[in-house]
Amino acid sequence: MVRLIGVNIPSNKSVETGLTYIHGIGRSLSRSVCSEVGVDPNSKVVSLSESRLVAIKEAVSKYLVEGDLKRLVALNIKRLININCYRGIRHRKRLPTRGQRTRTNAKTRKNSKPLNN
Repeated sequence: MVRLIGVNIPSNKSVETGLTYIHGIGRSLSRSVCSEVGVDPNSKVVSLSESRLVAIKEAVSKYLVEGDLKRLVALNIKRLININCYRGIRHRKRLPTRGQRTRTNAKTRKNSKPLNN
């Protein structure tokens, strides 16, 4: 296993798929990182040299990933809750915030955890 930015990436996966194990990196960003560094996206993680791994790490560090991204999302949700906007109220009640129906779906989300607020 290769460790990049605090995440273990399986050695038997392709580079494109392996980079998606990092929170905040999807398929398209993974492809762009591979093209930026000059790595074949279909090559295995095991076959990468140390210099390529360092180049990938530097390319990924330009983006907001892992802990910083999770912190930013949590702060945004906390801000919505504090200003009592509609989306904040929905977050507080642990209901869907983007207009999904709740009459027949979202039953598993309702009252799944006790409210702290």
